[in-house]
Amino acid sequence: MAEPNYAGNIIVNLASLPDFLRKPILKKRLNEFFSLSDEERIEIINNALQAGPTIPFPNFSKLFKTWLESLASMSEEQRDILFSAYVNEIIKSPQKLIVFNLDGILEIFLSLRQDEKNIISKTIQNIFSRLEPQQKNKMRIIIPDSAKASLGI
Repeated sequence: MAEPNYAGNIIVNLASLPDFLRKPILKKRLNEFFSLSDEERIEIINNALQAGPTIPFPNFSKLFKTWLESLASMSEEQRDILFSAYVNEIIKSPQKLIVFNLDGILEIFLSLRQDEKNIISKTIQNIFSRLEPQQKNKMRIIIPDSAKASLGI
């Protein structure tokens, strides 16, 4: 029997909270992520990838934007750790990303302030540049062209 998706349940609940509650809780959870073991981080990421598509998009968009804004305020090292972990899990199982509304996610990214977009794009470009050729090809196939252009990858 599968383990309960506690992290996924938290993500679903977090998505429905108002901004003044969602922002500090999400920021705290993001900071806790870096104190976890690699195994725990992978579990959290897989739970998030599983839960994301189940959240109604209006709620998901608020949560995702808050997540991106929080990441933009973190150190490059922290962003690299988090995004690298997501990229690695997506490369292992591309179907985890395909079920998301990728055009909607791009619109959320594009709604960020320019400095936040630049910070996040730079991190993703750095991660992408370190991927093996086969990994890059896999990511290029699943990422829409509009997102690749917006991120500069």
